[in-house]
Amino acid sequence: MLRARRLDLGAGSWELGARAGGAGDMNKVFPQVDGNGNAAAGTEALPAGEADCSPLCCSHRGAFLSAFLLLLLATLAALIALVAILGPPPRTPGAQACVTLMNRTGFLCHDRRSCVPASRVCDGVRTCAHGEDEEEALCRDVPHSLPSFLVERCGDPASWIYSDQKCDGINNCGDCSDELSPVSTCPLCSPGWWRCPSTVFRYCSCIPRSLCQDHVQHCSDWSDEYSCPGP
Repeated sequence: MLRARRLDLGAGSWELGARAGGAGDMNKVFPQVDGNGNAAAGTEALPAGEADCSPLCCSHRGAFLSAFLLLLLATLAALIALVAILGPPPRTPGAQACVTLMNRTGFLCHDRRSCVPASRVCDGVRTCAHGEDEEEALCRDVPHSLPSFLVERCGDPASWIYSDQKCDGINNCGDCSDELSPVSTCPLCSPGWWRCPSTVFRYCSCIPRSLCQDHVQHCSDWSDEYSCPGP
């Protein structure tokens, strides 16, 4: 072990010393201090940061910094996992209703101009310019994945139709509940239709005037052949 030597230089004094721990500590100069712990005149004190930071203190700071970095990385990983599970945010707001040229409920495309009839949504044909009427999120579990404005329920709760098929004169539900009360409140026959008790399963209380006077019975009272003026 090397011994420390004291050098008297003018007003102050210095100690030269070395530790057996390694050559890097050799020839270090250690200032002398007085009884109050202050560096003696003519000597150089260590910087405040180095003087105050003991090995234990530095170890605690390092541990705190490591823990903070690990927490930050864990948060980032959780966010990435959440995006991977839920998928990216939707490109546009939720589906919106519109009114078609035939005054029927429709699905508004993302261009905000095109209105697709309700019954043409999720029919396997892309009608909107960008195909949003056939997107997987919209069509993956029809009718449950469809917005409510596109769906109407029949008299049998297990049966459903598209909203633009209600009150269109056609027996879409199979029991005429989409055309007749009490399930549906539809106006009287539209222009171009003749009101009568139909004998044809396809129609309910009205038949197209094009079927009148065709020598075939479509109304139970034969009014389509004797009373209906035709188209």
